Amino acid sequence: MIVFSLDGHLASAENLAASLSSNLLNDERVVVGELELRHFPDGETYLNILSNVDQQDLVVLCQLHQPNEKIIDLMLFAETAKQQGASSICLVAPYLAYMRQDKKFQAGESITSRHVAAWISERFDSIITIDPHLHRYHALSEIYTIPNRVIHATDLIADYIRLNVSKPLVIGPDSESEQWANAVAERAGCDAIVLNKIRRGDHDVEVSLPQLENYPNYQPILIDDIISTGKTMIKAAENIVNLKGKPPICIGVHGVFSEGALSEMQAADIAQILTCNTIGHSTNAIDVTGLLAAAVIDIKNEGVASAGNSL
Repeated sequence: MIVFSLDGHLASAENLAASLSSNLLNDERVVVGELELRHFPDGETYLNILSNVDQQDLVVLCQLHQPNEKIIDLMLFAETAKQQGASSICLVAPYLAYMRQDKKFQAGESITSRHVAAWISERFDSIITIDPHLHRYHALSEIYTIPNRVIHATDLIADYIRLNVSKPLVIGPDSESEQWANAVAERAGCDAIVLNKIRRGDHDVEVSLPQLENYPNYQPILIDDIISTGKTMIKAAENIVNLKGKPPICIGVHGVFSEGALSEMQAADIAQILTCNTIGHSTNAIDVTGLLAAAVIDIKNEGVASAGNSL
């Protein structure tokens, strides 16, 4: 098995390879593949897979925030690796982009989630991701036609809270965050509150006031799957502090952080900003490498079992 990094996060690929090596039962050696990936002055991609991938199972690790250029590189890598004889290619995208546009709201709109899923499904043999933005889709398999694993970071977040926060109160900033907030609170052994949100635009949101009278001196913890502009977290934090609550700790599964978002959050009534390392960032505090490695092994074993059954 060979792990490739297609987004420059070589340390993440090395950690994943080490975790895979320590968990495989047959002493199989997992290495980090070598490739040359750069872009010409006109923006076109140059790709050279330096490692021998013939008859090898490949794992391609790529954090798909700011995805457009990366998706082209993924397509080129998969095509090239297959031409060089790779046995299988598993895409590990801890953050999976192009999941938001899941419905046509106006005539002529592109349902981009379906198109990108089709491109990836045509070229990869399996896909692994963490807490994708499944809103109107009930499962990733509705748009991805290859074997997939959807991992949830809720247990890791809950364990972090249980070990590091005294008297926590989990707060979901909107209805979409309810599933994460309730799951985290249950494992962490604390209560959860879910707020309501009205979004008037990408940067204009209104968040309902939390009811904190039953939780004096508790530490509020705002939890959401994606932190992008940070506006939802900032507004919820303002409401909490206005009601005499402590400045909240903000935890996001995916720290996308649009331009200026982190500095705005740091200037707001927020105690800490923490994320999982699904996207490399200075706020990373919760490591998902072990979850990814377990899913890769599960996908690999499923493929071996399927091949055996077909013989």
